[in-house]
Amino acid sequence: MVRSGMFSPRTLVRKFTPLRFQPGATGRWLPGFVRPVPAASAGADAGLKADGSLGRIGSLEVRLARTAREVKKAQELRYHVFYEEMSAIADAQTQASRRDIDPFDAVCDHMLVIDHASMKRNKLGRLQPEIVGTYRLLRQEVADMNGGFYTAGEYDIQGLIDANPGLRFLELGRSCVLKPYRNKRTVELLWHGIWAYVLMHRIDVMIGCASIEGTDPDRLAGQLSFLHHHARAPEEWRVPALAERFVDMNRMPKDAINEKAAVRELPPLIKGYLRLGAYIGDGAVVDHQFGTTDVLIVMPVSALNARYVNYYGADASRYAS
Repeated sequence: MVRSGMFSPRTLVRKFTPLRFQPGATGRWLPGFVRPVPAASAGADAGLKADGSLGRIGSLEVRLARTAREVKKAQELRYHVFYEEMSAIADAQTQASRRDIDPFDAVCDHMLVIDHASMKRNKLGRLQPEIVGTYRLLRQEVADMNGGFYTAGEYDIQGLIDANPGLRFLELGRSCVLKPYRNKRTVELLWHGIWAYVLMHRIDVMIGCASIEGTDPDRLAGQLSFLHHHARAPEEWRVPALAERFVDMNRMPKDAINEKAAVRELPPLIKGYLRLGAYIGDGAVVDHQFGTTDVLIVMPVSALNARYVNYYGADASRYAS
């Protein structure tokens, strides 16, 4: 769960003139637990240093995981947030390992926020900086070689991909931040890292599922209806939930929604996505394992809120370390 500030309904649904960017960064690699260090020019336009850092604010650094041990630490953080803080239900293997693991972990990039001022001893007794936040990233070409996107288990995204053969898609998922770090600084650093990654890999569209806690859509009617009426994707970007999992989000007439209450109740991560200019897919999906109701996020880079792109820099230079 990522926390961010409060926004009015009008702010959340306001549309800004989109900018189209032509990032010139290169530097591509297939996911793996150990990566080659990119050449100095590989991600220069995307704020990527030769050591792989994507940005830094004070003691906090955002970068990709470099080793299997770091991925394991990210999985342990996800377990703590999803299973111990929230209401996810662990099977025997998950409970024994105390790690949130699925097959996609082996082929995804894992973005980490690391606090160099908080040192923890590993099992070998060595001090290591603490991993306090994580995001999982899956690029389209990697998904195509490894069975597709995780999101395809809930939403019919293949139609959107097929309709846009010239665009590169990136899936965002498994986002969480350690509770003491759920603040504006950490959120900004995570988004700076994602923006640098988007530029580095010339991504055109970001997709992914975002969760609202709870599995009773009727109790979430205000939030779901607000998203349906104010943020549903235009036809060319609209993706439906799979027919067998489809939950109607249009549960209240538009004029019956208490917009202030709906916005107040929305998870901070979803509010952050909307602030960036994201669209919401058609229909929600109940995820009983995680105790959530999911909605689809669709963010074309060309439609991102220009104010926030300018804030982080068209070359992701704001927090470049």
